[in-house]
Amino acid sequence: MTGSRLRLVVLGMMGRCPFGGQTWLYLNWLRGLTRLGHDVYYVEDDAAWPYDPRRNSIVDDPTYAVEYLPKVLGPIGLAERWAYRALYRSKDACFGLSRQKLVELYRDCDALLNVCGATLLNDNHATARRRVYVETDPVIKELELAKGGEEARTILEGHDVIVTYGENYGEADCGVPLGPFEYRKMRQPVDLDLWPLAFDPGSRCYTTIGNWRQEGHDLTWNGETYPWSKHHEFLKFLDLPKRSPNVSFDLWLKIDDEADRRLLTGSGFTLSNPLDISLDPWRYQELFRASRAEWTVAKAQNVRLRSGWFSERDACYLASGKPVIAQSTGFEKFLPCGEGLFAFQTMDDILGAVDSIESDYPRACRAARAVAEEHFEATAVCRRFIGEIGL
Repeated sequence: MTGSRLRLVVLGMMGRCPFGGQTWLYLNWLRGLTRLGHDVYYVEDDAAWPYDPRRNSIVDDPTYAVEYLPKVLGPIGLAERWAYRALYRSKDACFGLSRQKLVELYRDCDALLNVCGATLLNDNHATARRRVYVETDPVIKELELAKGGEEARTILEGHDVIVTYGENYGEADCGVPLGPFEYRKMRQPVDLDLWPLAFDPGSRCYTTIGNWRQEGHDLTWNGETYPWSKHHEFLKFLDLPKRSPNVSFDLWLKIDDEADRRLLTGSGFTLSNPLDISLDPWRYQELFRASRAEWTVAKAQNVRLRSGWFSERDACYLASGKPVIAQSTGFEKFLPCGEGLFAFQTMDDILGAVDSIESDYPRACRAARAVAEEHFEATAVCRRFIGEIGL
């Protein structure tokens, strides 16, 4: 069916989790699929309570979510092509599309794309011709399966196709236990018009944005613990500002513990609060445009098991023409490194990357954008995706 106009439903969590990183993950997918000429809808349909930043709390009130969705979908032409069904209230609590239209959409669509695996599928979802699990955060489900997790098995069995950002899955150096499922490998799309080149030779700081501590998702497998929180990896490179004093490192991380803040600032990092800019996806982009480059770490599970994962955030930095220094997960086997993109394992790797970037900054920025153009352009990635899932 490749080349035909498809009706596609993207299941997501932008309203439930209305932050810049999550929002752009979905907007880039939606934009790429729409630009290919497909009939695309965005839907949230589950029983998970949403986060309301006005109350700074998880709530059983969908008001903020249903106001947020048309606001972010409008600029990409999907202001009328969304639904939010709040099953935590009732099966009839549906906004955007009516419940009846939503049920018909599931029945008539060519594929249901469960991006991030954010949605626990229900009986209505089961009427779709094809259900696709898009695993944007690899490893955790695979470790749960290896430990005998029936919930993870049931979730994946509810889909006809599994696609993963773990591009190194199945390779000799990848330690991720794949179990009984077939994984089709994919990377994230980035719309290059929405993420234009933003060259600024006067920009000062190497930045990144995200969370510092995220507790509660660690997994132990084969006697080893694989932490979910990235702070374990950040702590390995506390000396970076002192080892590279000619550039500045500004971490836009949500940090709740004052002792952690003192540790990082005492090591020479600047800290900025990511919350306000994260609540507006267009302001969120300003951080990328104002950065000199990105330096960031990955979750230990991706680093130690070499999943090949690469983040949406890193891809958006590259699209903005910002060089990226990212902790190695095996992605360097699939993406060109050494000019605009750098994979590191050691402190010396980071310092070498900084030296390379600063030796010819305009060249490094051009190279960063070129990686995005060649490997992450939204329509090319989505076209390949459609082929991978057999449509």
